[in-house]
Amino acid sequence: MAEINYLSKEGYDNLKKEIEHLKMVERPKISRQIADARDKGDLSENAEYDAAKEAQSLMELKISKLEEVLANSRILDAKTLDLSKVGILSKVKLMNKKVNKEVVYTLVAENEANLKEGKISIKSPIGKGLMGKKVGESVDVQVPAGIIPFEILDISI
Repeated sequence: MAEINYLSKEGYDNLKKEIEHLKMVERPKISRQIADARDKGDLSENAEYDAAKEAQSLMELKISKLEEVLANSRILDAKTLDLSKVGILSKVKLMNKKVNKEVVYTLVAENEANLKEGKISIKSPIGKGLMGKKVGESVDVQVPAGIIPFEILDISI
């Protein structure tokens, strides 16, 4: 059975837009490239044709995977989330005890993660370490650079 993906409404809409863009813009573009390469003659020694066919294959695989993610996605309603503990879509204010600095992260599905926007995946080391924890709890998170001690200061939406 496929894994259920929990997404925000924004993440779900963005995924739909990406699939539509691939189908309506990128797929025709690659088809034109294949047709142009085919018009250049002998296909057995046509590197341009081979490259375009490979790009088409990779793009179709990407579309297929994204459609599978979308089909197995559920939109989370922020109003129904339990704010007593950290979960997906939680906005968590943390104290990084290692550098004595406050940070804020929103925990999201893997394909919505964007560190520049403060969105981290629930499958990332920090996301995994925070899941299910409550305000006031301390947690030591193992990251590639070592262990980071955090204290959970606030959980919101």
